[in-house]
Amino acid sequence: MADDQFPDYLNVYYKKLFPYSQFHKWLSYGNVKPENFINREFSFTLHEDIYLRFQSFNTLQEFETEIKNKCPFKIDIGAVFNMSPKVCRNYPQFHAMEKELVIDIDMTDYDQIRTCCSGAEVCQKCWRFMVIAVKILERALRDDFGWKHLLWVFSGRRGIHCWVCDESARKLSPSERAAVIDYLVLLSAGDSKRCNVNHPFVKHSISIIKEEFNSLLSEQNFLETTAQCNKILSFIADEKLKEQIDLQFSTYQNSTQRWKALTLVVENNLKKGLLNFKTKNCLQDILLYLAYPRLDVNVTKGLNHLLKAPFCVHPKTGKVCVPINPKIIDKFNPNTVPTINILIEEINEYEKKQKEIINDANTSNNRLKDYKKTSLLKSVNIFEEFLRNLEGSWKGSRIKSSDIKMEF
Repeated sequence: MADDQFPDYLNVYYKKLFPYSQFHKWLSYGNVKPENFINREFSFTLHEDIYLRFQSFNTLQEFETEIKNKCPFKIDIGAVFNMSPKVCRNYPQFHAMEKELVIDIDMTDYDQIRTCCSGAEVCQKCWRFMVIAVKILERALRDDFGWKHLLWVFSGRRGIHCWVCDESARKLSPSERAAVIDYLVLLSAGDSKRCNVNHPFVKHSISIIKEEFNSLLSEQNFLETTAQCNKILSFIADEKLKEQIDLQFSTYQNSTQRWKALTLVVENNLKKGLLNFKTKNCLQDILLYLAYPRLDVNVTKGLNHLLKAPFCVHPKTGKVCVPINPKIIDKFNPNTVPTINILIEEINEYEKKQKEIINDANTSNNRLKDYKKTSLLKSVNIFEEFLRNLEGSWKGSRIKSSDIKMEF
C-alpha cells in the first residue's frame, strides 16, 4: 500500500468498518455516570501531523460524525475530567478524575537482547517476548490485584497495550498507579533489579519464562558471541564460579549447549553449598534479564498520559490495532493482522459474490454490517466478548447508583 493511498483507505475504513457503537459502549461504562464519555478526552493526529488535543463528545453520533469528517491518522484516549475538555480545558479547576490503568510494552525496549530484529521490525521469533509479557502480566493483574476486565490490544506495529477497566483500577491516583507499576517492574534500565526471587510474584514469573525459554534461547541465540557471553557472566558475582562457566562457554559453540553447561555448573555449586547469597540466585536473575517484560513506567503512572485507541490504523503498516485474546496469545501473529487495504478488498469481494448469488437466486440482499464481511470480524468478536464480561460490573454499579439516588 503506497503512502498516498492511505488517506483514501482510511476514509473508507472509518465509514464502513470502525466499530463506533461498541467503542462508545466501552467508554460509557453502562452510562452509570454520563460524564464517563462526555468528559473523556480524545486527541486526533491528522494528516501532516496536525495534532488536536482535548476533543470531547456528548453523544455517539457526534463522536462518529467528527471522526468521519476529520479522518484522523491516529486517535488517542485520555482521562475522564471533571468537566468537558473541549469547553473547559482552560478553567483553573479543570483536572483529570479517572482513567483506565494502562500498560505499554514496546518491542524496541528489547533491542539490547533480541537478535532477530531491531527498531520497528518484528518477526514471530521476537514476538515470543510479547507472549511471555502477556502471560506474566495477565496472571499478575488478575491473581495478585484481583482485576477482571483486561483489554489487550496490538499496537499496530511492534507492541501491545493493556487497558485495565475495573472501576477500582480506573479510580487509582497517580501514586497508587506508581505503586502498581513498581510492583510489576523487575528490570531497571534494562537490567534485573536485585529482587526477592522467593516472592510469589517473581516465582510465578520465572515459572512462565521457563515454559518458553528453550524456544526463546534457540531463536535468539543469547550466548552466540563473546560479547553476549560476557554480558551473562556479569550476573555472576563469584569470580571462581565465573571462571568455571567461562571455561564451559569456550568448550561449547552454540547457545543451547552453553546454557545447559551454565545451568549444570551453577546447580552443582549450589548442591555443594559453595554459593553465597549474592550468587545463589544468578540463574533466576539471568532469566529475568533475558525474558521479563520491559515496561514503560511513565505510561502507567500518569493520569494525563494518552494512549492509542483500539481499532486505530497504524499509518506506517496499515495494520488495525486489534484486540487480542490473551488465552490464545501463543497463536497471535503480528504479521497476519488485518490491513485496511486487505479489509476493503474483502468487502468488495464479498459484495461481488453476493451480487452474483442474488442475481442467480433472484433473492433480496439482507443488510450485513461491513466488518462482518471481513477478517476484522474475529477482532470485533473479541472486543464484544470483553464488553459482555464488563456489563456485569455495570449492573452492580447501576443498582448502587439507584440506591444512592433513593436515599433522602
